[in-house]
Amino acid sequence: MKKKILIHLLVILFVGICNVKAQSKAIDGSIIAPTPPMGWMTWNYFADNFNEKDIREMADAMVSSGMLKAGYDYLFIDDGWQGGRDNKNNIIPDPVKFPSGIKALADYVHSKGLKLGIYSDAAPLTCAGYTASLNFEEQDAKTFASWGIDYLKYDYCGAPDDMEIAKTRYKKMGDALRKSGRDIAFGICEWGDRKPWLWGAQVGGQLWRTTADVRDKWKSLKPAKNAKDLHGTGAGILDIVDYSMNYAAYAGPGHWNDMDMLVVGLYGKKGPSGALGGTGCTDTEYQSQMSLWTIMNSPLAATNDLRKMNAETKRILLNTEVIAINQDALGKQAVAKVNNEKWSVFVKPLSNGDFAVAILNRADNAQKANFSFAELGLTGNYEIRDLWQHKVIGKGKKWDGKVISHETKLFRLKKI
Repeated sequence: MKKKILIHLLVILFVGICNVKAQSKAIDGSIIAPTPPMGWMTWNYFADNFNEKDIREMADAMVSSGMLKAGYDYLFIDDGWQGGRDNKNNIIPDPVKFPSGIKALADYVHSKGLKLGIYSDAAPLTCAGYTASLNFEEQDAKTFASWGIDYLKYDYCGAPDDMEIAKTRYKKMGDALRKSGRDIAFGICEWGDRKPWLWGAQVGGQLWRTTADVRDKWKSLKPAKNAKDLHGTGAGILDIVDYSMNYAAYAGPGHWNDMDMLVVGLYGKKGPSGALGGTGCTDTEYQSQMSLWTIMNSPLAATNDLRKMNAETKRILLNTEVIAINQDALGKQAVAKVNNEKWSVFVKPLSNGDFAVAILNRADNAQKANFSFAELGLTGNYEIRDLWQHKVIGKGKKWDGKVISHETKLFRLKKI
């Protein structure tokens, strides 16, 4: 048993080293996406029904709402912007949705201090049936660069199940982006079905999805036998946490496990996130998603209507103490130290020597927690700061208290 554990640890170390060596660098030699990307994405709110006016309004709202100041600096356009190809096979935007073109939109977004993301697919057509990029990788990458695009989400609808084909297709686009003359972050979106954490960095990706699309619900009503089952049962917040916690060893600066969008503030809105039982979550559950996505170093992509957020949604999305855990320079994804029917407890080391600790009550009723820090691998005495209460709540070698159903306590521990 000890020999097997040692071999497993050596494999994880080797993969981690390979990821560091293989990650794509920016033109100036720096790491692309040294911390998890943050921003707002069109899909779960608009689906493919949006236009340049909507994008401009959302860019304005990212500034006026405080999202940009809090660190959300990407505006991601998802599927539905495409208008086919011109007579030279250049991909073009829908002229009705984007009469001014994407370049003008990118200029506007950049003038706000934001970056612009766009979407395509490694097949002839996208998930929603629009023009995609298979066999046009270099041409499309150059087009995206000429428009001023900063990020590409690359989907995998209409593509084969085979892992090797996926690696080949993603590498072709990853190479094309690096040749484009512009730093463009590359998000791999094949939903974890082909284990992209093992090869995503090698093909040029800075992040890769770990599961099927998130739905606006706490968990799947029908238990999934494996990750692929989530496509049919609908991936809730807890389902995505349960699968993504297994891949902590593969995350770090320039390569992140993407747990999909934040559904905070959607409240059961009809649309993509409302499918497969996505009838909405409580604010406690939305707060838990923010805590768990943060400590597990997932990219943070909101997808609600930023133009009319209620106070609770703003409180959750704009908590800069929580965001600081996600954006910590060390880039270590939290590891689950406890995981059973009642509790999941995560520990994440931070760059200044502090630790972040998340305590999730998985049960459907309130529970009394009593955890010593030693059982989490943390020796000594700590000052305990509650990042949702914004205050120090105690000092010592343990924490005990009440955790309501589906709540996640998020603490910052400072050794004393």
